[in-house]
Amino acid sequence: MNRGTALVADDDSAIRTVLSQALSRAGFDVRVTSNITTLWRWVSGGEGDVVVTDVVMPDGDIFDTLPKIKNARPDLPVIVMSAQNTFMTAIKASEKGAYEYLPKPFDLQELIVVTERAVSEPKRSQPRHGQDSMEEMPLVGRSAAMQEVYRVLARLMQTDLTLLINGESGTGKELVASALHQYGKRKHGPFVAINMAAIPKDLIESELFGHEKGAFTGATARSSGRFEQAEGGTLFLDEIGDMPMDAQTRLLRVLQQGEYTTVGGRTPLKTDVRIVAATNKDLRQLIKQGLFREDLFFRLNVVPLRLPPLRERREDIPDLIDHFLATHSAGAGVMKTIDAAGIEVLRNHDWPGNVRELENLVLRLTALYPQEVITAEIVRNELAAEEFQQVAAPGSEANGDISLATEQWLASYFRAHGDAEVPAGVYREVLKRVEEPLILGVLAHTRNNQIKAAELLGLNRNTLRKKMRELNIQLKR
Repeated sequence: MNRGTALVADDDSAIRTVLSQALSRAGFDVRVTSNITTLWRWVSGGEGDVVVTDVVMPDGDIFDTLPKIKNARPDLPVIVMSAQNTFMTAIKASEKGAYEYLPKPFDLQELIVVTERAVSEPKRSQPRHGQDSMEEMPLVGRSAAMQEVYRVLARLMQTDLTLLINGESGTGKELVASALHQYGKRKHGPFVAINMAAIPKDLIESELFGHEKGAFTGATARSSGRFEQAEGGTLFLDEIGDMPMDAQTRLLRVLQQGEYTTVGGRTPLKTDVRIVAATNKDLRQLIKQGLFREDLFFRLNVVPLRLPPLRERREDIPDLIDHFLATHSAGAGVMKTIDAAGIEVLRNHDWPGNVRELENLVLRLTALYPQEVITAEIVRNELAAEEFQQVAAPGSEANGDISLATEQWLASYFRAHGDAEVPAGVYREVLKRVEEPLILGVLAHTRNNQIKAAELLGLNRNTLRKKMRELNIQLKR
């Protein structure tokens, strides 16, 4: 069965050979080249039914030639492959009119399926809008998990389809929603975000839909809601699983009919917004518990997107660290770095707080340490300190049990150092972390009465003052 002619362009001879053999077995006549000049000559001469091409070749960048190809042969599908596996590469491929974008290394069977689909689908023009400068990258990561995120977003850029993002806290759900808006067809409209978990439940409907004067006690004037503020743009509904049932019913009507009424209002208002929702909860489980409407779920889940936790994309950690170091070192005038051993320590951390936790750690490292090169020792100590704060925090398993908190901290401290030699001074390190909250707590209990505090601590008053100076404890006036 002859499926047509596939034009393959890649400057890597091994890839040309592999693609030629695979596409030939799939029923294609294949022509291969190592440069854009030959590819353009074939395309402009009317040859080929599908193009499979790399981005960067010796004589240019395919993104510079794609507009010419789409202008000359608008029905010719172009599949772009790239080792530059960034969010911007996927977006640029979509904006320039590529049929599909596949990151290298790609799955050969997937490429065959995409190529077969490209030639079998009805031919149609794929007009694209121009794009602004893409110098700043809104999403960072080259892992396979993030590549799938980029591909989904690239396909959605020129649509108004509703997107439901699922991911743990700290994975960057709002950042993804913002990127979709920034590079999509509604980029000239407003981007409005609302976090359902941060608003009292009895105020959510007013926040979303606005209210009329006198609608409830305290409503002294008309107030616009987030739907009105987002008109013509994108409305990001974060933590949608925390939305109360009454508000879910009203939101469903908006999605079904494209209109809503303000709280206290009677006249329906038309709305034109793109909805992007996000949650860190299992909405299907909430449906079983009667806490979330099933019909609303299906209205929101038109395109589902799962954001991977950082522990599933550890290979992205060095790129993320470079990004955060550049961001947070800019104001200091000194570009700080983390040594290779420190990077490895960070790669092996579990990151329960995901990308947000990593960014916060990098921020602390750049702010608290004067060194231009942050060592692995510093990184280990900061991670251990962070775990100590977590186990001793209110609500934690160790809360109220100093022995257990200390035991867990020591375990995390030794684990953070791995097989490396643990530095001397663990005793002083533990005392330092216990003494400050101990003294602060006793001083707070005695309303800063140092004589009483020293008595409760079993210390001489001069000894207490010395420790306060060493720990830089300042009494509030």
